Amino acid sequence: MERNQSILVIPNGIVSKVDVGRLLREVNALHDFMHQASIREPGTSIKLPRTSKLLDETITINKLNMLVTEDRDKLYMFLKAIHAEAPVMHVSFGADPSPLFTARLLAWLRQEIHPLVLLQIGLQLNLGAGCVVRTTNRQFDFSLRERFKDNRSLLLSKISEVVNE
Repeated sequence: MERNQSILVIPNGIVSKVDVGRLLREVNALHDFMHQASIREPGTSIKLPRTSKLLDETITINKLNMLVTEDRDKLYMFLKAIHAEAPVMHVSFGADPSPLFTARLLAWLRQEIHPLVLLQIGLQLNLGAGCVVRTTNRQFDFSLRERFKDNRSLLLSKISEVVNE
């Protein structure tokens, strides 16, 4: 990404590429509306388009003014760069994670791994507990299923001890 784009911050509400794409469409619609409003006949009433809570949060965090063309363009180019280049981690769970857990996980990843990391959350019902994390070149299995596979002989010996008692 370009240097001037790196000064913007994305809020933890932006989790996936889908969220970034939604914001891109919203900023583009806002830009189109402002352009159309500038060429309208003065004195006609216009109704501003509604913005999402996520866009409002992004604008507030970055101290942008959407009435200023440069700020709209800056935000649009930043979001476009994130959509194209931000690292994406695929995390699969055995059940749907709560929004609070997802927010905390994303905050930790953005602090410790990369400030622009995005998540793609999936379900693998056969995991039991834990998760599987995939990046572009690595996979980490932190599931209970994998732990049982690794300690199969110990597990079988403990089960046979209990059965033989």
